[in-house]
Amino acid sequence: MKKTTEKTNVMRLFDQKKISYRTYCYADTGVISGIDVATVLNQDPRQVFKTLVTIANSGNYYVFMIPVHAELDLKKAARCAKEKNISMVKSKDLLALTGYIHGGCSPVGMKKQFKTVIDLSASDFDTILFSAGKIGYQVETSLDELKKIIRFDLDDLVVK
Repeated sequence: MKKTTEKTNVMRLFDQKKISYRTYCYADTGVISGIDVATVLNQDPRQVFKTLVTIANSGNYYVFMIPVHAELDLKKAARCAKEKNISMVKSKDLLALTGYIHGGCSPVGMKKQFKTVIDLSASDFDTILFSAGKIGYQVETSLDELKKIIRFDLDDLVVK
């Protein structure tokens, strides 16, 4: 793991909003899965979050952030979004919808800000890590700092 000097759009947005954050680069490791990313970065997988984009039967899109080792409970996600059903957005539709590709999706800097919900477990940590908007890059910040740039709710989202 090395500190990166390359800035992603997420990092530039954080800089503009004067958000305190750290960056991590694992681009040269070849790892893809969230658990492998946490391992390479020597971080607790409960503190490293993945960003999942979903669509409801209503046609509304929702963003959910959960720990990399966990699985999104679609029933819980639908309940907190006040929707009947929610399903994952297909990888091929992600770029046009969010501006990000699968594996590099960040809740910050999407083409459009969708309702975002972060798993309640994030509040167990002073900071959380998540994609910096490009495969191989992560950012770390507090929920208080993150609230300065995106609106989100906290809720129980994972399969127990």
